[in-house]
Amino acid sequence: MNITREKAEKLVKKYIKKKNWFLHSIAVEAIMRNLAKRLGENEDLWGITGLLHDIDFEKTVKTPERHGLEAEKILKGMVPDNVIQAIKAHNPLTKIKPENPMDKALIASDAVSGLIIASALVMPSKKLKEVRLETLIRKFKDKSFARGVDRRRILLCEELGLSRDEFLKLALESLQKISSRLGL
Repeated sequence: MNITREKAEKLVKKYIKKKNWFLHSIAVEAIMRNLAKRLGENEDLWGITGLLHDIDFEKTVKTPERHGLEAEKILKGMVPDNVIQAIKAHNPLTKIKPENPMDKALIASDAVSGLIIASALVMPSKKLKEVRLETLIRKFKDKSFARGVDRRRILLCEELGLSRDEFLKLALESLQKISSRLGL
C-alpha cells in the first residue's frame, strides 16, 4: 500500500470539509478495522478503505451516481486496486457489484455506522456508552427509525459469516472505543 493512515486522514480532510461527514469516515474505519481483525484480514488495508470510502462525497453530492468513481480519480496510484473496487462497489448507483469480503464489509460497515450513531443521538446523554446491543436490535427492526439506513446492506455481514447480532455488537464496540474522537 502506498498510503499511510496519517496521509489518508490528511487526504480525507482535504476533500471532506463537513465535520459530520469526516466523523462518519472515522467511524467506518473503526468498524472495518475491527471486522478485519475478527475475520483474520489485513486491518490496515480494511481500515484505510473505510477511512477513504467517502473521500469524494462532497464533490459528488449533486451527482450521486459519480460517488466512488470520482474517488478512483483521486486515489489512483495511492492505494491498491481492491481498495478502489470496494469504494466504487459501496455505492449501488455505480452498478459495480461487491465481489469479495472487503467490498461487502465496507457496505455493511457504512450502513451500520448510521444506525449506531442515530441510536446514540436519541439517548438522553447523546453518548455511545448508553447504547446497548438490545437497543440496536430493536432499532434495526423498527423501519421508521433511521429510515435512511438500508437494513439489507447491514445484513451483508451474514455473507462474511457473522450473524446480524454479532455484527451489531462488533460495530457498536468499535464505535464505543473511539467515542471521544466522535464526540459521542
